[in-house]
Amino acid sequence: MREIRGKIALVTGAASGIGRAIALRLAQEGAHLFLLDVDEDGLKGVVSSARQHGVEAVGCRCNVSQPAQIDRSIDKLLRCWGHADILVNNAGVTYYGQTHQMAAEDWQQLLAVNLHAPVHFTRRLLPVLLDRPESHLLNIASICGLVGLSRVSAYTTSKFAMVGFSESLRAEYGRRRLGVTALCPGLVDTNLFASASRGQDRKENKQPPKFLLTTPEKIANRAVKAIYRNQSVVVAQPYARMLHMVKRFSPWILDRLNHLSRRKLKISRTPVPKTELQEEVAAKAA
Repeated sequence: MREIRGKIALVTGAASGIGRAIALRLAQEGAHLFLLDVDEDGLKGVVSSARQHGVEAVGCRCNVSQPAQIDRSIDKLLRCWGHADILVNNAGVTYYGQTHQMAAEDWQQLLAVNLHAPVHFTRRLLPVLLDRPESHLLNIASICGLVGLSRVSAYTTSKFAMVGFSESLRAEYGRRRLGVTALCPGLVDTNLFASASRGQDRKENKQPPKFLLTTPEKIANRAVKAIYRNQSVVVAQPYARMLHMVKRFSPWILDRLNHLSRRKLKISRTPVPKTELQEEVAAKAA
């Protein structure tokens, strides 16, 4: 995208963290903002801060796990400005804990927010974005969308899907002046893990180490650069880039590390009783 000034940008999850930082960074570049979040108080603060940069900003409460609320929000955006030039799919949640302990409801909520909502926003706004002289779709994924990590399998599933979704859209619409970026940061100093659903084992409830965290503002700067340059996949931090490179060129290293303390399974010598069907099949065979 050659110019952000004067463009209309929709940002989800804009009340805090990466969404807030990207919204304010876009405001600095002169974009007018339509901001969505479930946190109305936080949203008001971001709208107020954005307007200090001399741009128009509108905040709208939206629970992105509810398709009807997404539709109402998009309808409001189109009533306000008639179009959009930039879509930032940022809203996300996670779950930390062992996968076999994760309830079905947690899976459904996570996928609704992290995957189904971005697909819904994109599907609704694609005709509008393609009708603009230039437009951009920024999907906030994660290093977990490139490298599978333990105890965040649901989050990893959603982010792998977002990277693939972005790649496919870029291949399909690149000739029609739609830029598409999958931004894959490492760990960021937000409330993502603090507000996350947890596994049953309280020992699993860990916060990321501080020395691995970067700030939302640094991620926002990288996001805006990616929009200007129409970059495909952006891995934002050095250790995340290193992890990605190891996964691409020497995946056996990560696999070996994940199996260092593999437990040996005790094989039961107790014969397993046959089912009625198995006994019937054996009798017919005899």
